[in-house]
Amino acid sequence: MKISAQLTIIMATIFAVICFGVAITGFNALGGITDPVQAADAKGFACFWAFLGIISVIFGVLGLWIVRTHKEGDEG
Repeated sequence: MKISAQLTIIMATIFAVICFGVAITGFNALGGITDPVQAADAKGFACFWAFLGIISVIFGVLGLWIVRTHKEGDEG
């Protein structure tokens, strides 16, 4: 299955929004956690999702760069 570069950018954007939403929810939940072990686990969970969001943004920007710099005659 082949997907276009434009579709890759759209999918990366959607995935980044989802990842950052989960990360923000995780960071917001830290205030209500009193157990230090659970707080550390929740912080790690939120940081992991933030990391995934950052990676998705990087791939989206890379895809956007490829789309903008691609010349129609370039094959191979």
